[in-house]
Amino acid sequence: MVSKRVKEICPSLTLEITAKAKKMKAEGISVIGFGAGEPDFNTPDYINNAAKKAIDIGFTKYTPAAGTVELKKAICDKFLKDNNLVYEPSQIVVSSGAKSSHYHAIAAIVEDGDEVILPSPYWLTYPELIKLCGGKVVYVKADEKSGYKMTAEQFKNAITNKTKCLILNSPNNPTGAVYSEDEIKAIAKVCEENGLYVISDEIYEKLVYAGEKHYSIAQVSDYMKEHTVIVNGMSKTYAMTGWRIGYIAAPMDIAKAASSMQSHTTSNACSISQYASTEALVSPEGEKFIANMQKIFDERRRFMVDYLRKVDGIVCIEPKGAFYVFVDVSALYGKKFQDKEINGSLAFADAALAKGVALIPGVAFGDDNCIRLSYAISIEDIKEGLDRLTAFIKELK
Repeated sequence: MVSKRVKEICPSLTLEITAKAKKMKAEGISVIGFGAGEPDFNTPDYINNAAKKAIDIGFTKYTPAAGTVELKKAICDKFLKDNNLVYEPSQIVVSSGAKSSHYHAIAAIVEDGDEVILPSPYWLTYPELIKLCGGKVVYVKADEKSGYKMTAEQFKNAITNKTKCLILNSPNNPTGAVYSEDEIKAIAKVCEENGLYVISDEIYEKLVYAGEKHYSIAQVSDYMKEHTVIVNGMSKTYAMTGWRIGYIAAPMDIAKAASSMQSHTTSNACSISQYASTEALVSPEGEKFIANMQKIFDERRRFMVDYLRKVDGIVCIEPKGAFYVFVDVSALYGKKFQDKEINGSLAFADAALAKGVALIPGVAFGDDNCIRLSYAISIEDIKEGLDRLTAFIKELK
């Protein structure tokens, strides 16, 4: 008998759609996949070479549960350089990917029945982790009018005497929204007035465009730093998704609790990945790689937005971060494709897949009006995929 808590967890729709697309490709069917949640760049050679060195020197044993001292020091240096935040290595916990980091952070803060405020649209894993930890999700709906960003006023109105923390994701998956410094400070003020914690997901911090700058809520004040758990990792910034290295920077008591939990759940993250991640952070090669990747993503972003804004029946808000475009296709609902009615984002995605276009339905992110398109694919594939998507839309009757 499966426990009630686990039974209520929803499987990942992104993985489900990706699996369908891969099956079609294996059967020889041409599919353009807009579902990618990872950079299409290879991990840089200087990082790969560090991993090879780790193997050659026998760095293949257990490490401390919270991560190697060298990697934690490199992460502290990163926070000082990029975010003007001072952390001690004892406040850093390295995990097997940012999902693991999120789970341990939520578990360290949330008691059974505590409410966690989650701006919507949201990354689909957040609600499931909150539920796994016994918390209750309180959604705050943002839409295209606010640039898919929760306002401080909306946040304030959602707070009850059971509210424990906020999960904030900027730059945002799935919308690409980036909260400005002023918007972050307004949200922080509400947190301070109500004694709340924040789990701040900053995994896309290096992927911002159009003059935007990433600003961490932990930078606002001493209070916020002592009530914020920053979640970050190597996956998006260094194209290291398969290496599975995430980390948190947290107040000492939360870091200690997360480390203790991790010692029993996953133990340490892969030693070889940790060794390579240290080199990723300290080498000057990293800045060059990131700058080039950001430039290419920006070119694709602008191409995709320009293209989509010419397509009848959809609404496209320009994203300022990450590598996704969130597109409102709800004006097309009620139409039919091959005698099947398009009655939501999942039906839209299923029908589009039949035309060789794999995309992620917005219902997975809390907004059934939209679909998510990733531009972490080549510009040639983006054009071909958007051509197919446009042709599909024109077929709807």
